[in-house]
Amino acid sequence: MNDIRSGDAILTDWRAAAARFERAVAGAVLGQDRAIRLVTIAIFARGHVLLEGDVGVGKTTLLRAVARAMGGAYERIEGTVDLMPTDLVYHTYLAEDGRPRVEPGPVLRASEDLAIFFFNEINRARPQVHALLLRLMAERSLAAFNREYRFPHLQVFADRNRVEREETFELPAAARDRFLMEIPIEAPRDAEARRALVFDPRFHDTDALIAEVEPNLLDPSALAGIASAIQHGVRASAAIETYVVALWEALLRPHAAGIRLPGIDDLAGLVQGGASPRGVAALVRAARVRAWLEGRDWLVPEDVRAVFPEVMAHRVFLEPVHELRRSEIVPALCRAVFETVPAP
Repeated sequence: MNDIRSGDAILTDWRAAAARFERAVAGAVLGQDRAIRLVTIAIFARGHVLLEGDVGVGKTTLLRAVARAMGGAYERIEGTVDLMPTDLVYHTYLAEDGRPRVEPGPVLRASEDLAIFFFNEINRARPQVHALLLRLMAERSLAAFNREYRFPHLQVFADRNRVEREETFELPAAARDRFLMEIPIEAPRDAEARRALVFDPRFHDTDALIAEVEPNLLDPSALAGIASAIQHGVRASAAIETYVVALWEALLRPHAAGIRLPGIDDLAGLVQGGASPRGVAALVRAARVRAWLEGRDWLVPEDVRAVFPEVMAHRVFLEPVHELRRSEIVPALCRAVFETVPAP
């Protein structure tokens, strides 16, 4: 096994830091090893992350633990039905002297040092807020107070409650595409983890639990350079390139690939769009980071498979007649793609 040696042993040192980061987060969030690994991949791929799950499964706890272990300037906002775009940028109030004051909002409070922006319950915010967030995610910039703010270290983490539908707003396709990953969070199935979460008082006080997480294990200002080195240092063979393109084609045109799904007769009318070149490039970025974390400087099919559902599923848009069964159809489609396209 060949370790990546680009830039002396810097990437090897960073891989060790990534392992410490994962251990620190796992100490506060039980039974979520896969989600923690995927979040780590997203951090080193410089991508934004959306967590989705039921109430009380640990989405917010996971993101708070990630923010503390990662380090850097951190801000948070709660999604509500009355939240306005300006609430992200500034807030006004009456000072003690009775005069109005304007202060920077959560996006601008740390100015251009902002490293982590956590949007809790993002689907409760209105489309106008999503539009502002889209620019922040896509360009890492924002215009306010007659100047342009840039956030070179920024990563957006958000969570969404998939159960409640009242007073919620579905994210537009453009906003969803800006998330590198949508990661489902389920309650742990391991019996020991379940017992600990229910009976161990340590997991009942979230603030105290997060305070135990070792802080500042990653330097956000250095992540962009490390991410670039990973992307240039992990190579893909011609066979892997052909494999990824074949997966892409099968996901877009399942009928032409010979895929069959139970209960769906017209595969030609299943997929409306999505899985753009940008989305497939995101898949390769994430797969390269996974290979690096595994100690390799070359891609294997398992690297692609390990991140495929979380990177690609939310980029597949079904015809409206099938959307109500999306949670059933898209995972089945992803599985069928892997079963149909031969791996090198």
